[in-house]
Amino acid sequence: MQLKSILEGALLAAGKPLTLEQLGALFEENSRPEPAELREALEELRADCTERGVELTEVATGFRLQVRRELAPWIARLSEDKPPRYSRALLETLAIIAYRQPITRADIEEVRGVAVNPAIIRTLQEREWVRVVGHRDVPGRPELLATTRQFLDHFSLKSLEDLPALSEIKDFEQLNPEVPLAIEDPASEVPAAPEQQAELALTEPLPLPQEHPLPEELPPVDDPDAVFVADGSASAAEADMDVDDIDTDEGQDPYPA
Repeated sequence: MQLKSILEGALLAAGKPLTLEQLGALFEENSRPEPAELREALEELRADCTERGVELTEVATGFRLQVRRELAPWIARLSEDKPPRYSRALLETLAIIAYRQPITRADIEEVRGVAVNPAIIRTLQEREWVRVVGHRDVPGRPELLATTRQFLDHFSLKSLEDLPALSEIKDFEQLNPEVPLAIEDPASEVPAAPEQQAELALTEPLPLPQEHPLPEELPPVDDPDAVFVADGSASAAEADMDVDDIDTDEGQDPYPA
């Protein structure tokens, strides 16, 4: 009972995952429990958390106590800071790296069919979700990208084998439901960078031409001035004006494009 309480207190105080070695180092050498005893106590602690608001999870860098995912809508109200918003292009790039690592930027572009914005790779590296693990032995020696342990910890994964099968993913939001996509709220969306605008232009449909309504009553054909004065915008005298009578600057095209 005391061992389980010590482990629970240590995990709460640490605020980060702890390995079995780190948990074992909490005890004196002559009274240090064996790794099997530590794991057994952790399993008991996991069972005790079944009906509680926290859960014990084993991730890539150890064990940690965390708030249950289903409580996120309420817990999020404790923070005044808005959660980071990631675009679909960033999540798609991250998913491709996770499932096909190690992978080059050219490989990512081949899968997505569009150029990868360098800001996306930079953001993933700043978040410590992606890192360079080597270079491909081809001309130019492009960098090979792969995910990190921090990526596994953030998504509560112990290893890459815990990634859901591609057939189970219907939407990239399922990779992390707590991270809202930038496309969810168009009114609050930050204008895209020029590179992203060019990327989006490949998929956005062109606007349809607007149709101008016909006038309700057409002018009589036998009135030579009707075409020009029906809307009151020109007079008969202006109708007789020839193209050569229009004043233009020398060398200026009277019909600019």
